Amino acid sequence: MYSMAMPCDNHDDQGEATRAAPADVDGVSRSSASAGPGSAAVRRVSSADPVAGPYRRLVPDDRYGPDVLSRPVPIRGPRTRDQPAEPGLVVEDVTTGWCGAVVRSEVSGGVHVVVLEDRHGRTRTFPLGPGFLLAGAPVRLVRPAARPAPVRPTRTASGSVAVPGHRARTARASRLLVEGRHDAELVEQVWGDDLRIEGVVVESLNGVDDLARSLAGFRPGPGRRLGVLVDHLVAGTKEWRQAAAVAASPQMREHVLVVGHPYVDIWQAVLPTRLGLHAWPDIPRGRPWKQGVLAALGWPHTTPADIGRGWQRILSAVTAWTDLEPALTGRVEELIDFVTADAGDR
Repeated sequence: MYSMAMPCDNHDDQGEATRAAPADVDGVSRSSASAGPGSAAVRRVSSADPVAGPYRRLVPDDRYGPDVLSRPVPIRGPRTRDQPAEPGLVVEDVTTGWCGAVVRSEVSGGVHVVVLEDRHGRTRTFPLGPGFLLAGAPVRLVRPAARPAPVRPTRTASGSVAVPGHRARTARASRLLVEGRHDAELVEQVWGDDLRIEGVVVESLNGVDDLARSLAGFRPGPGRRLGVLVDHLVAGTKEWRQAAAVAASPQMREHVLVVGHPYVDIWQAVLPTRLGLHAWPDIPRGRPWKQGVLAALGWPHTTPADIGRGWQRILSAVTAWTDLEPALTGRVEELIDFVTADAGDR
C-alpha cells in the first residue's frame, strides 16, 4: 500500500481566518457590498497572504467546496519496472508474502514460471509477470536474456587455424623428444592442440647424455621418425657435439632431426616481459641456474617443491606462441613438420 501526501491548508490563523473585511489597502475597499445577488464574493488578497506570496491577485472564494462531478485526479503509485529473473535475485510475492531467491526460470505446462527458494531451503513456483517486490519497489519478473554462445577461438595457442570438435587422431609411431618435464609442459601449453590433431606424442629425454640410449631403444626408420629438442645447443658445447654425431650417422640422418635453442634452460625461452622483467637474471657459473633465478626474483627457491611452484608461475604467463622467444618457436615448428612429413606414418 502506498501512502499519499494530503494537501495542506496554508492559511494563517490571523487576518484571513474570519474573512473580515479590513481597512482599505492601497485605497481600494474590500467591502463585498458591491457584489450583486448570485455573484461570487471576491476578496482582494494582501501581499502577506501566503497563498499569493508577494503578488496580489483576485481569488474566487470557493465557499461550496470542489465540484463533485469533476474528474478526480488519479493517484499514481511507484511505476512497475521489468526485472530479469536472474538466479540469486531475492524478491517477494505480493499476494502470498513469500520471499525467496530465484533458483531458475522455466516453462511448465506452457506457462513461464519462476522458482523461489526461501531461507529455509523450501521452494515455491510462481508465474512470471507482475506482483513482486524488489527491495520494496514493484517489479515485473521477466525471462532473463539468453546468454550468447561462447565465441570459439579461431586460432590455437601456436597460431594455427583452430578445428573445433576435431577428435585427436591415433598416435603416430613418430615422436618428439624434449629435455625434461618443463620442456614437455611448455610444448604442450602452446602446441598441444596441434599435436593432438597430428597424433604426435611428446616424450621426455633425461638429458642429452641419454640421447644415444634413447635412439637405440626407439629404433628410428621408415615410418618412425624422431625429432629431438635440445637445450643450450651452442657451437662447441657438449650438446652441439652430440647433435653433430647424430647428423653424421648415415643410419640416423634421414629419420632423426636434432635441433635446439641457445638458452641455458627452457625457462629463458619465455619472454621476460611476460613476468614484468626487462631481462632474465644473470646467474654466475657454478650456481644452479633455476635456484639462482628464483632467488633473484625474490621467490622461494630452496626445495624441489619451490622450483616446481616457480615454474608453474612462469608457465602461467604463457598463453600463446607470442609469449616465447622466436629461437624456440621456430625450432619446435621445424620438428613437428619433420615428424609429420613421413609418408609411411599417416
